[in-house]
Amino acid sequence: MTASNPSSSPLAVAIAAARAAGDLIRPQFGRPLDVAQMLAHDIKLDLDVQSQELITSTLLEAFPSHAIYGEEGIAGDQTSDWQWIVDPIDGTVNFFYSIPHFCISIALRHKGEIVLGVIYDPMRDELWEVEKGGAPKLNGKPFQVSQRTLLSDAVVSVGMSKSPDVAMQATVLLEKYVRRARKCRLMGSAALDLAYVACGRLDAYIEQSVSLWDVAAGQILVEAAGGRFQAVPRADNPDKISVRAWNGIIDLSVE
Repeated sequence: MTASNPSSSPLAVAIAAARAAGDLIRPQFGRPLDVAQMLAHDIKLDLDVQSQELITSTLLEAFPSHAIYGEEGIAGDQTSDWQWIVDPIDGTVNFFYSIPHFCISIALRHKGEIVLGVIYDPMRDELWEVEKGGAPKLNGKPFQVSQRTLLSDAVVSVGMSKSPDVAMQATVLLEKYVRRARKCRLMGSAALDLAYVACGRLDAYIEQSVSLWDVAAGQILVEAAGGRFQAVPRADNPDKISVRAWNGIIDLSVE
């Protein structure tokens, strides 16, 4: 892989792109926003598109032969072995409702394997980063998953899908974990949930139906921090996956 600027590493470029996107969206927090699409259980903002365009331009300026696969569309050379996976605002509904829990998520995949992940929370100025084979870091400091061993001591985040059938599955699952874990949370940002699992704030994250851009960066962070990540394609929707991520120690069985 060759950058147009030889001094620019993929990780450095991804961090720069994430921070630039954070600088774009942070001043808009709490202000009236232009809505591109208002759905029953989701919101699409013009700012989502602007954030992805900024990230795309930063990445492709450094790596013009790469592909971009993002929530707001694709760009670059889609035949490339190098693919950037981008969620320009993960937690858009939180952002729209002035709930300061959202992030920018950027991952790099080479021939199907995720080799780099960056997640940036612009409200707390927290940046998680990792490259394949390296130590994951939060604002420059290494971290690892929690060392809790019992589900009864654990804090578990259970994500809720918009589909009625999948939401029902998640509700049943949530009820089981509410009874067995110390606490359950529904936080509204899959990428941040995974970052929190990676650095030990959460012990597990479970969601029945998410997209690749929601979890790609979080996957490599969790695994590099010593945790486990499982993803299973959904038979009813090939574009969605069911995900479990946890510290690798706790037994998540609730049947």
